[in-house]
Amino acid sequence: MSPRPLSSLLPAAPERAVNAPDAGLEPPRLVYHAAADGARSIEVHGSWSLAALQPCLSELQAELERAAADASAAWDLRPVAHLDHAGAALLWHAWGRPRSPRAAVKSEHESFFRRLVSAADAPALPRIRHWQRLAWLPAAWAVRIYAHVLDLVMLTGALVLDFIALARHPSRAPWREISANLYRTGAQALGITALVGFLIGVVLSFLSSNQLKNFGADVYIVNILGVSIIRELGPVLAAILVAGRSGSSMTAQLGVMRVTQELDAMSVMGIPQISRLVLPKVIALALGLPLLILWTDAVALLGGMVAAHAELGLSYGYFIEALPGAVPIANLYLGIGKGAVFGVLIAVLACHYGLRIRPNTESLGSGTTSSVVTAITIVILVDAVFAIAFRNVGLAF
Repeated sequence: MSPRPLSSLLPAAPERAVNAPDAGLEPPRLVYHAAADGARSIEVHGSWSLAALQPCLSELQAELERAAADASAAWDLRPVAHLDHAGAALLWHAWGRPRSPRAAVKSEHESFFRRLVSAADAPALPRIRHWQRLAWLPAAWAVRIYAHVLDLVMLTGALVLDFIALARHPSRAPWREISANLYRTGAQALGITALVGFLIGVVLSFLSSNQLKNFGADVYIVNILGVSIIRELGPVLAAILVAGRSGSSMTAQLGVMRVTQELDAMSVMGIPQISRLVLPKVIALALGLPLLILWTDAVALLGGMVAAHAELGLSYGYFIEALPGAVPIANLYLGIGKGAVFGVLIAVLACHYGLRIRPNTESLGSGTTSSVVTAITIVILVDAVFAIAFRNVGLAF
């Protein structure tokens, strides 16, 4: 007697899956049989791979659930043309048990179900509670800081070796790269540093003048502006602006080279990345930032001088004549020295974060942000160290 389709016995069960995904793949389908003695069997035909299942997954999953509801039915997977982990997992989950006890499977397909059984029997990972995550947070931060410090030490060591080689063979130095970086980080930053410096000088002079007028000490505006701008505000202000402008540009440049695999191409061609990419930036910023500090100091003093003339009536000639006597020259040397140190730190940190960027846009954005934040923080920290270490230099108590 010919077998009857079991689909007629199941409520609203389609005979087969529809929407074949590819002309080269036979669509997955179920064929139902019912014997005269009432025994039921289900044959699995077609390709049960991820590519074949994806277009008809929802329909096929519903049909499998209805078919698997009859626990007495026998499953025959031997007609399957192709089976992978996705197809085996779909059948395994439909059965709701490791494997139907009445399922016949090809010998080459047994490994898929054995793997699913072993994965189900594996012990579950312990659940991590919220307080445990908080407890591990300091350790995770310590590991990240250690990785950054280690990379920075390696980068600094490579820079020192390259600088020694450059000093021994100046003709091999990348002068064009140094000149280009000096123009981008120094000359192109003159406008923004002048604007911010002038406004800071005006604000500082205006606020100080109001207080000095109350005590009749108008002439000391020269001392306050000179020492505060030349010794502290000028170097820190210029360094923060350069860290935000040029430091982020350096990190983004190296990050884009990582994303576009230019750094990998340089490694394949044997071009040293440190001497060609990092060293020119470090030298350019070490030379350019002290010059920018001189420029920012001059413009900030000009702004303070204009505000002092408007608020206190001090003449420009008196201001310029009294400035050298009110501010020892050591303050200027200290400011320029801090500028060179800030320039090296900003460039090294920017290149460090740029070389650590992974080839994706999310890492590029987060790396650039981290570079700017870290550089500004380090600049303020090092400025505090300078203030303590040179507290007896250039100041008369």
